[in-house]
Amino acid sequence: MLGLGGVRSVVRTVCMKNALQWHQIKHLRAATQCNWLLQRIAHREKYTNASKYKGGKLAGRRQKAIEAETDRSSPEDDDSFGEKNNRSELIEDREYDTVASTAMHVTKHILNVQHVVIIQPYIKWGPRKNPTKPELLLQEAEALVRSLPRWNIELTMKVPVETLDKRQLFGTGKLEELKGIIQARQESGTPLTCVFISKGTLTYQQKQTLEQAFRLPVMDRYSIVVQILRLHAVSMEAKLQVALAELPYIWSQVKDQEGSPKGSGGRIFLSDSQRQMLQLRERKLRNELSAIRSHRELLRNRRRQKNFPVVAVVGYTNAGKTSLIKALTEEQSLQPRDQLFATLDVTAHAGLLPCKLEVLYMDTVGFMADIPTGLIECFVATLEDAMLADVIVHVQDMAHENCSEQRAHVERTLGKLMHNGERSLNPERIINVGNKIDLVPDPSALDVECNDYGRLHLISSQTLVGVHELLLEVERRVLKLTGRQRIVIRVPMGGQEMAWLYKNAAVTETAADPADAERLLVSVVITEAKLQQFRHLFIRKRS
Repeated sequence: MLGLGGVRSVVRTVCMKNALQWHQIKHLRAATQCNWLLQRIAHREKYTNASKYKGGKLAGRRQKAIEAETDRSSPEDDDSFGEKNNRSELIEDREYDTVASTAMHVTKHILNVQHVVIIQPYIKWGPRKNPTKPELLLQEAEALVRSLPRWNIELTMKVPVETLDKRQLFGTGKLEELKGIIQARQESGTPLTCVFISKGTLTYQQKQTLEQAFRLPVMDRYSIVVQILRLHAVSMEAKLQVALAELPYIWSQVKDQEGSPKGSGGRIFLSDSQRQMLQLRERKLRNELSAIRSHRELLRNRRRQKNFPVVAVVGYTNAGKTSLIKALTEEQSLQPRDQLFATLDVTAHAGLLPCKLEVLYMDTVGFMADIPTGLIECFVATLEDAMLADVIVHVQDMAHENCSEQRAHVERTLGKLMHNGERSLNPERIINVGNKIDLVPDPSALDVECNDYGRLHLISSQTLVGVHELLLEVERRVLKLTGRQRIVIRVPMGGQEMAWLYKNAAVTETAADPADAERLLVSVVITEAKLQQFRHLFIRKRS
């Protein structure tokens, strides 16, 4: 440990570095006072050091300072101890967990081994036939199950049906056939623990009929997705959103049971106290999420004050949104995962356009087909950042066989969200990006004029092919939609004008004025409002 002399020596060195005078601190008598001064100096360095840029990446402290103004800070950070406890009690509620486990077969013990049978029903013909092939529907169902650790797929089947609304879903003969296949697999020694019917939501009657026939717990897409969301929810906000997303399903099962004939059996029995518990829980969750929504609005206002353009990155789940943001920002701390619904929290990442303008890229929760509306609505607050962004980058997985239908689903969902929001889905705001072309055998054969939202920009987030061209397009859209312009301003060397421009505009280049050695030519990207402010402060005064 340093003695007083050693600490004073260190402080003297730091003072020299920061242009402070030693006589200002020569009367320090204790190491604690020196430590206090070092903290003050560190604080000063944080806000006075110039930004360092490298290859489109904001480096060092500047990156952290920008992220401090964004959604990377979780809403609960500013809460009191009591508020944190209240939110934790909402998540850790044993009485509720019992009800949820009965209605949905979801559990907090996600790491338990499960041996799953997947049945993919599909309508073979008629107006309600899904445009996606049954094989691709089954692949997506398998991907959902594989997103859960230690969940093993033991058997998969595609089953044609006339409609998905029948009381027992499958006809009597088909149900007996499925029952025989499952029993035969069990008798051969294959352990089976649950059946996943890949349908958005099963009615109470459908679920009861299937569970009685298979003698195994039956889960639908809603249940499986909730289980995945529980696994990936890290922040308190995400946990609260998932908790709220579970309630519409539980209520729908209870309602279906109440409408079913007496004596039809069933396992969802809610006492009056349990009903009150669910109602109170829903009210508390909505209040907490309303507070979080207010916090997000505060963060958006901060960004507006800082005048950062916002670029939202949206797309089908596992299309490569996080990978693209990593490629655009060169932020090494980002660790994309090859999983469905890997991102639940909206996070902001600072980036630099080729013109040196700072922007924020917003990473958002992924979309997915055949997910009930009640599940999506709970994440609307999260998607508000995308709806209010200056530019929306729609990432598409070009290596996926069902890419066109995924793209259409995202566009339909965005259209609905924008219809109820503050801003319209102007095609000028949308940049279509075809990702993962490194996995496509012949990228040149891809159709780049695929829809009403303009040209498709083909890129690879892994090999970085096309990323620079995409950055130029993002820059063009941002400048146009935010009313910024590139101009050259002549300013006095060493004057206040230069400091003002660095603070209020993006300075891209400085050069000596060949006509006047006392002046500089400064290339800037600046909004019309800031330009008028500059003229008012400096040019009119001069004249």
